[in-house]
Amino acid sequence: MKNHGWKFIVNIPPVNKCVICVAPHTSNWDFIMGELASRSVGMKAKFLMKDTWFFFPLKYLLKALGGIPVSRKHRTNITGDVVDCFNKLDKLVVAVTPEGTRSLNPHWHKGFLYIAHEAKVPIVLGYFNYPEKIVCLDKIFEPSGDIDADMLSIKKYYDSSNICGKYHENFTTGLEKQQ
Repeated sequence: MKNHGWKFIVNIPPVNKCVICVAPHTSNWDFIMGELASRSVGMKAKFLMKDTWFFFPLKYLLKALGGIPVSRKHRTNITGDVVDCFNKLDKLVVAVTPEGTRSLNPHWHKGFLYIAHEAKVPIVLGYFNYPEKIVCLDKIFEPSGDIDADMLSIKKYYDSSNICGKYHENFTTGLEKQQ
């Protein structure tokens, strides 16, 4: 896709079911660019978003686009609910930003790993690179079930990739502290 200089690159074969891990997530523009890019190639992904965004009238638009509200105040079984959806449907793509915020956060959420492992679906590693105006679905990652090892592998991928969010100072994998 070329749209105002942006390119959408797909380095993976088509998949009917997957969890897309998207990073870095540093701006609300990530959502807009991701939606435009995925729809330009006929892909419609559902996405998890904090429930405070689902207010009138925006909630109707977000739900129509595939939004799934997630409560941060109340413990819910969102992982089980999404796994159930994967088990019931022939096609389902769910995009997740493991950072869970646009702010600097080295403690990535692991729910997407549990979802992918329990639903037996691959994880697609996708990224934004603002300086080069690229949105990319780059690599398929098969979860092993060892959540900590899988998270480390995924963080190493993003740490070694030449990517940069809109606000690069708000992105970290947290690995620099472990090395």
